[in-house]
Amino acid sequence: MPEIGTILLAAGLGTRFGPEPKMLALLDGQPLVRHAAEAALAARPRPVVVVLGAHAEAVRAALAGLDLGFVENPDFRVGLSTSLRAGVAALPQSCEAAVVVLGDMPRIAEDHIDRLAAAFANASKAPAAVVPVQDGRRGNPVLLNLRVLADAIAGLTGDRGAGPLLRDLSDILEIPGDPATALDIDTPAALLSADRT
Repeated sequence: MPEIGTILLAAGLGTRFGPEPKMLALLDGQPLVRHAAEAALAARPRPVVVVLGAHAEAVRAALAGLDLGFVENPDFRVGLSTSLRAGVAALPQSCEAAVVVLGDMPRIAEDHIDRLAAAFANASKAPAAVVPVQDGRRGNPVLLNLRVLADAIAGLTGDRGAGPLLRDLSDILEIPGDPATALDIDTPAALLSADRT
């Protein structure tokens, strides 16, 4: 089994959500980021590294008691690319791949993460990435092959995650997604809608 880690991105400002820290917004009685962290810890890939930035101490406190590694991204205001790079750098060099989990996707469960890892491990030739697809659209989390994509990730800039990297690659393994892989919380209205599901 290849060594696969998890990067939980929880550094963003969440400006579309409003003045309150999005990662700390409550759903089912606990912060959004804790839902994502507990799902990551219930899955097999290890270690789980959380990238902190905006509201770092409050987010860290919301994750108290969980077996997580933390890395602070001082450049989080520059955008998502800096957090992805910080997360990759914080993983052991022995990790062949990383599952990238977004802290604002509270309906992601351990099965979503484990399916990505299993698809990567069982492929006859290791793909550059494994991506869930729901209704023809790619979602999250995604698994990135660090042996193939490390240099490209290091070159990312601005407020972009792995999307631009994956757009032009041919060796991406797509697996079935579901509504959870398409649901991220960007606004209070989206949180209210998720609270009803």
